[in-house]
Amino acid sequence: MEVFAQIIFWGSVLGLAHSYLFYPLLLRALAKGKQPNTQVFASDDPGLPVVAVLMSVYNEERVIAEKLASLRALHYPPGKLHLYIGSDCSDDGTAAIIRDFIVQNPVFPIQFHDFLQRRGKPPVINDLARLAKAGMSEAQINAPACESPQVFLLTDASVMLEPDTLYRLVRHFKNPKIGVVDAHMRGIGLRSEGISQSEERYLSGEVLLKHREGLTWGMMIGPFGGCYALRADLFEPVPPNSLVDDFWLVFRVLEKGYAAINDLEAVCHEGATHRVADEYRRKKRIAAGSFQNLARFRHWVLPPVTRLGFAFFSHKVLRWFGGFFLLAAYLSLAVLALLNHFYRPVFWVLSAAALVVFALNFLQNRLKIKPIPLVKNLAYFAAMNIALIDGFFKWLRGIRENTWQRTTRE
Repeated sequence: MEVFAQIIFWGSVLGLAHSYLFYPLLLRALAKGKQPNTQVFASDDPGLPVVAVLMSVYNEERVIAEKLASLRALHYPPGKLHLYIGSDCSDDGTAAIIRDFIVQNPVFPIQFHDFLQRRGKPPVINDLARLAKAGMSEAQINAPACESPQVFLLTDASVMLEPDTLYRLVRHFKNPKIGVVDAHMRGIGLRSEGISQSEERYLSGEVLLKHREGLTWGMMIGPFGGCYALRADLFEPVPPNSLVDDFWLVFRVLEKGYAAINDLEAVCHEGATHRVADEYRRKKRIAAGSFQNLARFRHWVLPPVTRLGFAFFSHKVLRWFGGFFLLAAYLSLAVLALLNHFYRPVFWVLSAAALVVFALNFLQNRLKIKPIPLVKNLAYFAAMNIALIDGFFKWLRGIRENTWQRTTRE
C-alpha cells in the first residue's frame, strides 16, 4: 500500500514538474543561440502572399467596429487582403455594425455572411475557408508554395492587430517549410484586482515556450487561436462538434511535416479577463476540447517516441491532466501521512498552506484590499486546474454541440 501511494505521489509530482519546469528549462537551453526564420518576404516584395482573413463572430457588438478598424489599418498591399466574416446567428447589433462598415468602406474587400442558424465557430470557419478558396484564381491555387502561397489569417473579433502584425506573420511563408505562424498575444486593461495579472503572467510564459518550440524544432504545439496565419492549401475542414479548432488545424499541419512557429514581433492585443467565473467557463470549454483532441491524436503519445510526440506530451498532455495530478498527489500524500511519519509534516504543512492561500484570496476579493501576487497566482493555478478536471468530465459525457458564449473582457 505504501509503495503504491509513493508511486502515485512522486509520479504526479514529476508529471507537474516536467511540464511546468523541466520542459521549459530544456527548451530554454535548446533554443539558446538559435535564430528565427530568415527566409522571409520583404515588405515591398511583389510576391507577398494574398491573404484571406477568416473571422467567425457571435454577439460582438462591443468590439466589432474596433476590430474592423484594426484590419483596415493593416499595412499590406492593396488588392492582396480580403475579409471573409461569418456571423453565427448573432442576435445583437453585430451584423448591422458590419453592414454599416461595408457601406462606409466600399473599396475595402469584405464578404459578410449572416448565417441564420447557430452552429458554433468551426462550421462557420469551414464555410468561410471554402468561400475564400473558391475566390482564388486557378493560378493562385496551383502556384508552388515557395512562389506566392495563399494564406489564411484566422482571428477573433476581440483581438486587435497592430498595423504591421499581418506582414510580420505572412513574411515567413517565403520559406516553403513553414505552414503556420502564430502571433504574440498581449493582454490590455490589466488590473490588480481579479485574475487578469495572473492570466497575463501565465500567458507570457506560454508565449516564450511556444516561441522556443518553434526555434528548436519548428513544432509550436498549438497557437493561441486569436490570431495566426496558415497556408490555405494546408487547411482541412474542422471535424463536427470540435471545441478547440485552432489546435486541431495546427496539429494537422505538423503531422504533414510542416513547421509551426511563433513570431514575437507580430504583436496583437486582447482585453483582459477579470472574473474567475468567466475564465473558469472558458478554461472548462477549452479543456473539454483539449481532451477531444487528445483522443484524436493519442497515437502521438504512444511508442515509438518522436520529437512531435515528446513535445505534445510534455507541453500539452501533462498539463491537461494537471488537475488530476494535483488531486492524486494530495490524496496519496494523505495516505502516506498515515503510513509513514516522514510524510506527515509535509501533508500538514501543505494542507495549512492551501487553507491560508484560499482564505487570503477570499478575503482579498471580499474586502477589496490590495492583493498579494503570490496568493492570487496560486489561487488562479488551482482554479484553472479544477476547470481542467471539470472539462474532462464534460468531454467524457459527450460533446453534442460547439456553440459558445463570448467571454467578458476589458
